[in-house]
Amino acid sequence: MMASFKELLVDSLRELVEVELKEFHWRLRNAYHISKAEMEKADIFDTVDKMVLTFGPEEAVKIMVDILKKMKLNDLAEQLENEHKQAQAKSNMNISVAVGEPKNCFETHKTNMKKKVEYIFEGDKENKAQLKAVYTDLFITEGDMKDVKHEHEILKIDDAFKSKKTLNKTIKCNDIFTELSKNNEKKIVLTKGVAGIGKTVSVHKFILDWAEEKNNQDIHCVFLLQFREINVIKEKEVNLHEFLLKFYPELNDLEKSKLYKECKLAFIFDGLDESRLKFNFKSKTLETVEERASVDVLFTSLVKGTLLPSALVWVTSRPAAANQIPPQYVGLFTEVQGFTDQQKEEYFRKRFTDEGLSSRIISHIKTSRSLYIMCHIPVFCWITATVLQDILSENNEKNISTTLTEMYIHFLRIQMNIKSQKYDELEERECSEHLQLNKEMILKLAKLAFEQLKKDNMVFYEKDLQECGIYVSKDTEFTGMIAEIFRKEVGLYKRKVYFFVHLSVQEFLAALHVFICYLNKNKQQLQFFFEGSQSKVIKNLTFRFRKVKLHDLTKKATDKAMQSKRGHLDLFLRFLIGISLESSQNLLKGLITHTEDTTESIRKVNAHIKKLQKIDMSGEASVNLFYCLLELKDNTLYEEIQSYLSSDEHPGRDLSSSMCTVLTYILLMSEKVLDEFNPKKFTSSSFNYTRLIPAVRCCRKALFDGCGFDERCCETVSSALQSANSHLIELNLSNNHLQDSGVKLLSDGLKSPHCQLNILRFVI
Repeated sequence: MMASFKELLVDSLRELVEVELKEFHWRLRNAYHISKAEMEKADIFDTVDKMVLTFGPEEAVKIMVDILKKMKLNDLAEQLENEHKQAQAKSNMNISVAVGEPKNCFETHKTNMKKKVEYIFEGDKENKAQLKAVYTDLFITEGDMKDVKHEHEILKIDDAFKSKKTLNKTIKCNDIFTELSKNNEKKIVLTKGVAGIGKTVSVHKFILDWAEEKNNQDIHCVFLLQFREINVIKEKEVNLHEFLLKFYPELNDLEKSKLYKECKLAFIFDGLDESRLKFNFKSKTLETVEERASVDVLFTSLVKGTLLPSALVWVTSRPAAANQIPPQYVGLFTEVQGFTDQQKEEYFRKRFTDEGLSSRIISHIKTSRSLYIMCHIPVFCWITATVLQDILSENNEKNISTTLTEMYIHFLRIQMNIKSQKYDELEERECSEHLQLNKEMILKLAKLAFEQLKKDNMVFYEKDLQECGIYVSKDTEFTGMIAEIFRKEVGLYKRKVYFFVHLSVQEFLAALHVFICYLNKNKQQLQFFFEGSQSKVIKNLTFRFRKVKLHDLTKKATDKAMQSKRGHLDLFLRFLIGISLESSQNLLKGLITHTEDTTESIRKVNAHIKKLQKIDMSGEASVNLFYCLLELKDNTLYEEIQSYLSSDEHPGRDLSSSMCTVLTYILLMSEKVLDEFNPKKFTSSSFNYTRLIPAVRCCRKALFDGCGFDERCCETVSSALQSANSHLIELNLSNNHLQDSGVKLLSDGLKSPHCQLNILRFVI
């Protein structure tokens, strides 16, 4: 097949006269980054070989068609497209004949795959939407596997000061395997991203385009394998064919020996973080499709390439679970970063036909920077749209949400009312009973959310539900009542799998459960936070629990969150603190039995958080505590830092590392660009200077002379210079220890077409 691709490309280039071939080379160099040296003496054969080697055969055809169209050679471009489609069809037919099976077996598989992925928002039929109709391209970047080892998920949600050399290298989901072939086709693709960011949607778009024969037609079979379904057979021993038959019974009509030898196969394992398998990459591996072993061994064998070394493998995962795969087996590491600012607006304008409403929603989320940043997560855009549509369409702007917690409380109230609205014609007593059923189910789900958050589980099975008093056979309506919050899938062996629509919904409900337990003095549920405590007040909870105040609980929850290396309790902490406000408690009436005056406790919590901000702690913890203050509607720290930034006073302050981190974060959150940024206005510590260096993205003039920087800091500066939003025109890096490697990184930034720098002071 490779030969036929190359012949098509050669035949097309033969049609060009010399001046047209020169233009083709020029466009290839400028648009697709082929070096001038490589093209200078290249004939048509060299050109084709270089294109296929660099981009892969499929992508090489697309690129040639694109360039020919830009050269106004539309007839030649159309001819190449048509011949390419015919070659693909012939190839697929030849494969069917080669394995001695009817062609419609492959067609059946493609049809089945299309059915699997053509809809999103699974649940009731009314919640489904066609993927093609709503899909917006996501921001996917190539990254470095070394970043995975100890990732803190909260900063992946609020990712404002991340620095990457590859920040501007974006990848489309359909080009994943093409990019892999440039690196090392014998290794796998690993894609990370936080819950709800769009990993699964990207996978589904790849499969849908393949099934509709729009992309990646050199692949004969694509298999989508979700870990939430694989968990069901984790104890079984199977060979590869038996394993696939459990998910794709139509493969039974194919001759397996030829299928695995003569077809190009792609395995997509979605949701590594949902796996309950234990992987050991040092254990035995399989080498043939006939060998039987446990599913975890089968998976590791595919990843290591000992089993079907020619197969393509793509694995998706939340950041915290991605390090289960050793980096030596990863050929391409990518990150789904969700929506850009432009895509956020595009989403809301697509969602609402009423332009006035969409503009008001966009305007509101821009006024709340924390909400606006969170909207880079597609699922959060949906939650925000649901809430703001309900509030703004009623012209009830006085009740508009200003905190993350309020947003989620409104979302919960909307979902509780959706079902009851269908009972408007029933007697008032029956409506009341229905709302009571909703309340009981929400409280059970809140308990489930907390119990499973403690175990770091995002996917649940019937046994998990039963432990929290949810019996599917009895609670037949529960998925209907709250289909937008809690979802059910029927997987392998018709086993039901359950999960919250987004991890943040689980974290919110877990916080709600803990607050209700506090109100009801339920010591057993709260012991999680007080384990190991030496406090006399806590030591004998059975007799002295009533002396535990809200600020005791929030302090312990804060300690727990700060002890987590990857921040899996950070958002939970924000919600717990936000729910404690009297205004939040009032919104929750109907779910909570009574409210409590928390004014004094909140004052103490507020003081405790501000005291913590004065000491040194991790940057992630600093940012989360800053957000906790915003959930308390306390903007004083924000205003204090703004005063530091607007003041012209020079030295005199010595901010803690935590405050330096928050200062940088606030700068990066805002749209403000400083005329000058001098870190010595805020601190005299070399360590703290490094926490301030990401602010180079937000200023026109940066004075980093004599700050003790080394080559690692140059990566941040280089990334800023390469940013499409770079504002920097003057930079002083004199008297630092940058070394040759640091200078090389800076050179990369200076070469970028986005670099705006006019003055660089660089005295060693």
